[in-house]
Amino acid sequence: MTSVSLKTVIFVGSARSVVPPWGGDSRLGDRVVNWVKSTLADRSTTLGEGDTTITHQIRIIDPIEVFGPNGALSHSGGELREPTFFTNPSALPPAAKELQEEIKGADCYLVVSPEYNHSIPPALSSVMGHFGSSNYKCKPSGIITYSPGPFAGMRAAMAIQVMCHELGCLPVSKLCGLPAVSALLELDGTPKDADERMLKQLPELLTQLEWMAVAMKNQREKVGTF
Repeated sequence: MTSVSLKTVIFVGSARSVVPPWGGDSRLGDRVVNWVKSTLADRSTTLGEGDTTITHQIRIIDPIEVFGPNGALSHSGGELREPTFFTNPSALPPAAKELQEEIKGADCYLVVSPEYNHSIPPALSSVMGHFGSSNYKCKPSGIITYSPGPFAGMRAAMAIQVMCHELGCLPVSKLCGLPAVSALLELDGTPKDADERMLKQLPELLTQLEWMAVAMKNQREKVGTF
């Protein structure tokens, strides 16, 4: 039996950090991120009917952190003043260079995002857009969206698919969309009902992501990238 540990980067889509006047979470997505993180940490699967066991090494990239004080992209800001591919590599701040290397070294990506104005949150497009497509290409991505109401962020998912295609991290066909998140997940990401059918989407998405990630990893190691 062989094993493959996939380097999996999770992009957090929202940078919201304030409780709205009507109450609720300061960032609803933290419930979803915690659920995804614990699912990956507990997951050990075999690839098809073969003898390859798949696990995940997780790295979470949070816009609140990377754009915050002393964050990896604080020099550029959420408005994307200094994309890394417009900057001489020798002039990149060490933290930005380290973040770039982590993104480039990943085997696959997960995007966990709400929708803002029926589209991509600006924090998400900024974080991912700071790095050129050479960092993402020849790897797969999976898209997980959520909402406080009934639509599960699906309009953002459609736009995120296009962005990931352009960056070169091709999205798998299976989507995971969670409506009414506070009714599905506790603050720490624990499912309120483990048998809830909406939560069955993630394992199916991960199965596709792992298949593609291993296949593309093997091809990169064999012949490199284009």
